[in-house]
Parts: sequence; C-alpha cells; structure tokens
Amino acid sequence: MKLKQLSLFLENKPARLKTPCKALADAGINILTLSLADTQQFGILRLLVEDWEKGKRVLEEAGCVVNVTEVVAVEVEDRPGGLASLLDVIEQAGINIEYMYAFTFGRGDKAVMIFRFDAPDAAIEALQQSGINPVQSVTLYERSR
Repeated sequence: MKLKQLSLFLENKPARLKTPCKALADAGINILTLSLADTQQFGILRLLVEDWEKGKRVLEEAGCVVNVTEVVAVEVEDRPGGLASLLDVIEQAGINIEYMYAFTFGRGDKAVMIFRFDAPDAAIEALQQSGINPVQSVTLYERSR
C-alpha cells in the first residue's frame, strides 16, 4: 500500500527541471504525478513513476541525486469537507503529515491525494480502521493510463 516516490534536489535556476524530465522521457518512463517545492537556492522535485527502480537508475545516470521515500495514496471524497474528514482520522491517531500533494486525476466522486506521513504504517492502519483504504499501487498505475 505504500508507494515509492523519487525525490531530487534541483538548483533553483532556469532549465534545471528539464534534465530529469527529459531523462525519464527518453527512457520511456511516464511521470504519473509530481510536486515541486522551492527555496531561494534549490527545489525539491517529488515524482511518482510507474517503474520507480528504472526511474531511479535513469535519473542517477543523468547525474541526479535521487532519494527514495515511501508515500501513501488515499482516495478522498471530492466534496466540501472530504479532506477535513480524512484529516480528522489522522489527527486522532496522532500522526504527522510531513507533506501532501494531489494526484493528477480523480475517480468519479473521489480525488486521490499523496501523503508523506511520519509513521506510514500507523497511518494506513488508522485509515483502514476508519473504513478508508489507501490506493494500491497497481490500481493507481492502472488509473493513470
């Protein structure tokens, strides 16, 4: 239920984002979703790709320093208060959200959010006990096609 996310530090200068994107494209690896956060000197590019091991290898061969982290994809009711309800479950379990971002598509009346929890296994357990099931990687990748 946990997904492998690729994280890269990029210098905050023009055209630095192109290197990893082109390397993945040239290798035929599709970016399923991404997040880019910045500071004055650098940015952190976080990527979900279908074949994370190949993606990591390709990016490293292109000169990128890649860190692999575990994230959890969760379906959220696409309605006012949907995210707040999910956050109630996480708060009651005492779990910290380090960051989150939206997946690039939803399904019907649900949106998909990507979460980096400080305790992903505990978060998954708390969500499941509340009737919320994290999205399996196979399901997530099938939806992106």
